[in-house]
Amino acid sequence: MGSTLVRARVGDPALPSLALVAGLAVHGAVSKHLPPPIQPMLKWPNDLMVKGAKIAGILLERLEDVVVVGIGVNLSVAPQIDGRETIALSAFGPSPDRDLFAHDLAAAFVDELIRWRGFGIAPLVSRWQSVAHPAGTALAVGEPGEPALHGRFAGLDADGALLLGLPDGTTRTVNAGEVRLAGPA
Repeated sequence: MGSTLVRARVGDPALPSLALVAGLAVHGAVSKHLPPPIQPMLKWPNDLMVKGAKIAGILLERLEDVVVVGIGVNLSVAPQIDGRETIALSAFGPSPDRDLFAHDLAAAFVDELIRWRGFGIAPLVSRWQSVAHPAGTALAVGEPGEPALHGRFAGLDADGALLLGLPDGTTRTVNAGEVRLAGPA
């Protein structure tokens, strides 16, 4: 869909939490184009899912005090990705006009950025969790080609990191990694 730059300002929350800002913006923009009762669901750290399939993704790249936020949304076509189910908004009706959708997304991102700068991470984390996979969702965490760590979604910590409840009753904080919705953990 596009990219934008966010320049860090004195007093800004931690820059990695911009992934949550972007996620909420994408969630808001996509939600406008889905018929009720279908709702998108955020998957930590950077995916938006609809009916278990990926409809959008977010990538952040940081260079000193600048973060490039890249957002891709499947409007009319869903790419084929090995081992992943994907979907496009066109599966639910006419494809949205690209430019109008980009405008909606940009406006939603600005609104979320203002909230992030004005109110900090705590309300952002709370709002993000309210539209994410529910607590207890089975997850597998790990880089491709490495053994996955299996557990259940236990929310986000105060900084927006994933809390993974492990089978032994402990909780692991995950700051980065590939996260997949998994079968029973």
